[in-house]
Amino acid sequence: MSNPHWTDRPEGGGRFAIWLIRSIALYGGRPFARLFLYPITLYFYLRRRPEREASRAFLSRVLGRPAGAFDVMRHIHRFAGVILDRVFLLARDDARQFQLEIHGLDLLLDTYRQGRGMLLLGSHLGSFEILRVLARERPEVKLKVVLDKSQTPAITELLHALNPAIGSSVIDASEGGTAIVLGIKEAVEQGAVVALLGDRARLQEPTRQAPLLGESAPLPVAPYLIASVLDTPVLLCFGLYRGGNRYSLHFERFAERIEIPRSERNVRLDEWLARYAARLEHHARLDPYNWFNFYDFWHSDRVEPVVAAGEPRRA
Repeated sequence: MSNPHWTDRPEGGGRFAIWLIRSIALYGGRPFARLFLYPITLYFYLRRRPEREASRAFLSRVLGRPAGAFDVMRHIHRFAGVILDRVFLLARDDARQFQLEIHGLDLLLDTYRQGRGMLLLGSHLGSFEILRVLARERPEVKLKVVLDKSQTPAITELLHALNPAIGSSVIDASEGGTAIVLGIKEAVEQGAVVALLGDRARLQEPTRQAPLLGESAPLPVAPYLIASVLDTPVLLCFGLYRGGNRYSLHFERFAERIEIPRSERNVRLDEWLARYAARLEHHARLDPYNWFNFYDFWHSDRVEPVVAAGEPRRA
């Protein structure tokens, strides 16, 4: 039997449930709202079998032992807590309640000051939203985020209601490959930092296999092709939740420029994908409970067309 693609999974909860949590968070505060994470965790553990099994399989792989029910519930609880923190990061303008430890900030600022723009390649490991704290602390940094608004419409609707200004900083990945590339190109030419995720491929999106945690996994090739075409620096970013109100944000140099000659396209892509996967694995092993790919990451159904000479279809 084939494994479902991650895009086939329905969004967790519904509009009412998400807005209820939002109201509890804003009116009750973060400590009070976090009490509701326990029944939410139990609900998703009992009702979302595919996510539960994916969590168990991943944790068993990375921990080197069979993962039990407590491990899986801890994993779900961590994810729910990070989602909840989005409310406070976007709505209350009081990010000071979070203790944020930033590594590699000088690297990011030095690259930014060159005025060339850059790509910031992240993943579904930890919180990508924590980047918005950086934008507040460093308002001179122009930040654009590539985000598929159609994949989680209820959460996207909530985030925009919390902070309407967020729309101006988003490049909508649901609009199609050409629109995405043009949006990224325009932002980079304006000297912006463009953040996108490099660990998931959508249906029909070109991927190639890369070694990750002992087995080959399908990773999208679009970020590397875009970086090659735009001739822009690439940094890695990992925003990890450390418990309590603590986050750590890591910036790492990845490439001053990515060159992918047509005659060596697949070989070069494999090299870049392996480098990215190695850093993703490094951080995933340090804190496995920040891994928020709740599907069969290694064996999900996918279509892997030959990478054409033109632009990639999706970022």
